[in-house]
Amino acid sequence: MTTLNSPVPELDRLQTLAAFRYELRKFLHFSEQRALEAGLHPQQHQLMLQIAGAPQGTLITISYVAERLGLKHHTAVELSKRCEESGLLRRANDGEDRRRVVLDLTAFGRKTLAKLSEDHEHELYQLAPEMIRTLSRIRNAYSAATGGQR
Repeated sequence: MTTLNSPVPELDRLQTLAAFRYELRKFLHFSEQRALEAGLHPQQHQLMLQIAGAPQGTLITISYVAERLGLKHHTAVELSKRCEESGLLRRANDGEDRRRVVLDLTAFGRKTLAKLSEDHEHELYQLAPEMIRTLSRIRNAYSAATGGQR
């Protein structure tokens, strides 16, 4: 007999996934609100983060950020134009292939991103313990169900 204190494995799995999704959503809501408070559209913040956080040596093109943000190419073009108009980044044609547009943050963009990143880091510090707990439960349950196989 299953009681409310000992849920069936399927219910436990769903509750764990729901808890993790809730923690993710809290962080995403926080992120969106902070971007808006900084005068940015949330996608502008995400674009800036992908530019600044690209691995060293990466050519940061429209195609690169479109892939990283899950956007269509033309949407990334428009987003980068809005960021350029706001003084957050510079767009320039690549010296080797003039069809490619290379992106780089301006000093203002870096300063704006630094403040937002500080706020995000603090929020993640607050949310991390519960996120880690739920991720561990998901990982342990999956490992138990598959015998440690991926």
